[in-house]
Amino acid sequence: MAIQVLANLLIGLLWVFFQDDWSVLTFFSGYLFGLLVIFILRRFLPTKFYLFNLHAMIKLLFLFIVEIVVSSFVVIGIIIRPKMNIKPGIFSMETTLKGDVEVTLLALLITLTPGSVVVEISQDNKIFYIHTMDIPDLSNSVLQSKDRFENAIKKVTR
Repeated sequence: MAIQVLANLLIGLLWVFFQDDWSVLTFFSGYLFGLLVIFILRRFLPTKFYLFNLHAMIKLLFLFIVEIVVSSFVVIGIIIRPKMNIKPGIFSMETTLKGDVEVTLLALLITLTPGSVVVEISQDNKIFYIHTMDIPDLSNSVLQSKDRFENAIKKVTR
């Protein structure tokens, strides 16, 4: 995917050079022409057309924003209780993701959502050890968000 983006940027820059007009509009028209060229040549490229992955990345970003907002409200609800009765702890969670990029992305997304931190990942990248602020409440929400994150990550990377 990175090669396609760089090739598209290069086509846009070449378009600017050939037009001899250094404006944003000229670069944008060259970028659109590059999109057309890469789309036509996509069957000769080893990966999918990168705009399809870009759509999946945007969906993952929106999913992440929704998860941050929801888990923030859950954590705020736990914090503003009159008597804080929390049970922090560590639990294990199994993943179906393969590859370092997928596993790292899932670990980062889980860590960045409030109330949970990935403490360790097993050697075979299959089991996450996650510390949560309140085991009964937050572990269930972490498991639910893990399923949504895994599906979105698979659409981005595969």
